Amino acid sequence: MKAAVRRSGTRLRDHLAASDPGLLRLTAGLRTVGAIALTLAVLAPTGADLTHLVAGAMTSMVATFAIRERKREAQAVTLAMGLPVALVSVSLGALLSERVVVGDVFSVVLIFCAVYGRRFGDRGLTLGLIGFQMYFVSLFVGATPGRLPALWAVITVGFACSALVRFAVVPVTPAGLLARLRQAFRVRLARLVSAQIALLDAGPDEADKALEEVRERTARLHETALMIQSRLEEGTPDEPTARLVQRRIADAEIAAERLGLLLLSARSAQRADTLTLHLPGAPAPEAGRLPGPEEATAQLRRDLRALRALILRTGTAGAGVAQVRNRLLGYRDEENLPAASAPVRDVFRGIGEAARAVMGLRIALDGPQDESDDSPATARSREELDAEDAAIDAEEAEEAEEPKGLRRPTTRAAVQVSVGSTLAIVGGELLSTDRWYWAVLTCWIVFINTASTGEILVKGYRRLLGTVFGVAAGILLAGLVGGNTVLAFALVLVLIFAMFYTAPLSYTLMSFFVTAMLGLLYTLLHTYSWEVLVLRVEETALGAVCGVVAAALVLPVRTDWRTNELLVTVLERLSDVTEAAVTQLSGGPADELLDKARELDQALGDLRSATKPLTHPVTPLRARRTTARYVVALLETCAYHARSLAATAELLPTHPSIAADPRLRGAAGRTVRNIRTIAARVADDEVTDPVETGPSIASLLADDDASRYGRITGRVLRHLERLDEAVVGLARPLDVPVKTPEP
Repeated sequence: MKAAVRRSGTRLRDHLAASDPGLLRLTAGLRTVGAIALTLAVLAPTGADLTHLVAGAMTSMVATFAIRERKREAQAVTLAMGLPVALVSVSLGALLSERVVVGDVFSVVLIFCAVYGRRFGDRGLTLGLIGFQMYFVSLFVGATPGRLPALWAVITVGFACSALVRFAVVPVTPAGLLARLRQAFRVRLARLVSAQIALLDAGPDEADKALEEVRERTARLHETALMIQSRLEEGTPDEPTARLVQRRIADAEIAAERLGLLLLSARSAQRADTLTLHLPGAPAPEAGRLPGPEEATAQLRRDLRALRALILRTGTAGAGVAQVRNRLLGYRDEENLPAASAPVRDVFRGIGEAARAVMGLRIALDGPQDESDDSPATARSREELDAEDAAIDAEEAEEAEEPKGLRRPTTRAAVQVSVGSTLAIVGGELLSTDRWYWAVLTCWIVFINTASTGEILVKGYRRLLGTVFGVAAGILLAGLVGGNTVLAFALVLVLIFAMFYTAPLSYTLMSFFVTAMLGLLYTLLHTYSWEVLVLRVEETALGAVCGVVAAALVLPVRTDWRTNELLVTVLERLSDVTEAAVTQLSGGPADELLDKARELDQALGDLRSATKPLTHPVTPLRARRTTARYVVALLETCAYHARSLAATAELLPTHPSIAADPRLRGAAGRTVRNIRTIAARVADDEVTDPVETGPSIASLLADDDASRYGRITGRVLRHLERLDEAVVGLARPLDVPVKTPEP
């Protein structure tokens, strides 16, 4: 019975870790709800009226979600600075509530300062957010000068309760968060292997669905890897440890993605196109059962399951685990491969490389392991990992120069949101002199974390959609609650938790829960009516329209400008990674390949987010949506091969099967030139230089004496060839001419 309970608990933890890496959403929801509940528990016995209870709840919510710093000391300082900002903001809101013109002008100034504060980092953003939100809290509860002393006390209690919950009740340390993210990576890695097993067993009618599951889980694994990389500096004791974990995470991710490609190739009649794994909706290659004897397929299925178990196992390995690990690592040696067709033997090699990456990940995360049961293959893999660990060194990255003046994103956004808010104030006052701030609030919110007109349009649409459905939910909940104050506050807490838990997943859902919660708050304040909820929809629509108009007419950043700018950045990062990796593989000096690969991943993530307006299901530009999805998929394919080249190049000093070959620099030079040509073309339409094609990279090396330079693995050549093909493939959708050499 206890074993069953333990297994159930483990499955639940794994499910939470996979669905919410680092438990970031769960923590945000629990912190906010805990802070509000504690505030209400402190204020209720003092005889505070409903208005003050609502003000206290909203204050603790703002004080909790506004904090952006990662280090606890910085969070404490920002929270302490936020209290006087909140007090001043609420006081000005109360004093200016009867002075319409002056109050409206101050609102615009406050909005400008709040958005411009992003220039000063997380603290500037947080203080601007607190000042803005608390000003509107004062308008929401109808604060007046005579009620300010009591309101100041309520706000102080809200901040104190928020601090207590943050630092004592639901504490999060950088090291603890990183540990949970690493566990999430393990679980998502195991789930990717599960999807690969399903792809192995899928029939012809199920192959597309199984491939889509592999794509989705590969993307989720990559997402978790990026989250870990962003937390390494705060969560590890020193720079070498951070780089070691980063290296092992990257190795495991690349090995798992490569295993999926090898499995896909083994199922198809010919080697699968790498793009198939990255282009959403692309059909799976025509496939039957794996070629070769059925015994090899059964063994492959068994070994994939063993690999999954090896990934999930933590702590000291027992004899059974050591035996499985030794068998899988043995596939790295040719003599241990089973009798099967060449593509299936490649899959077994991929399992061996994945097992090696898992062992490296285990050592990096769990510390030294028991080596008493090591086979010769395992001992050799362990020696390679030790040599790689000793070779890790750290260097500081260069900082990019930031734009100035109105070209600075924070300045431009501040001007845009100020103009949009001015329009929203005028229109909102015409709709309602009491609820005009809803339009301003919507206008301001649609500018947060957006950088182009298209992103603002999509965000405004999602907020309006969530608001409409939230109004319907608010009507139902108001009827359910009636005059029951305790039930209303309990439902408010549930909706707030749902709001913060779903915020990173769906802006529409978050808006839905916000609107439903407001319906309950107005019920508590005895200001609820059907007209009020309809007015919220009208004000929300007005605010969204004002935001889009301001973004389109004032210092506009068109979506295609934004995506082109980010596309150039991705191509530049791709060029840097490829050139540095090839240089190192050619015998040149070592470079910070891991840092360059991470910068490429971050740039590609920014581009993926910026293209969402182009790939949104409701976009009328179907051709542009298809092109955008195809270009991003090609870039993801390029990034995968570039990361793999970088990982192989870093093995060069310690791996006996990889030797430097000066011929690579010349053979891969065409690929690097093509990447830069495409980047120049995207940045400037006047550039007419063509992309060059020619003989395959393998053929460029075939005529030379390979034994003179040592062995270049087939993996390096495959990655270079696939990268070269993908880069040429980018030319057509980006209207870059392609030059084919004369015979």
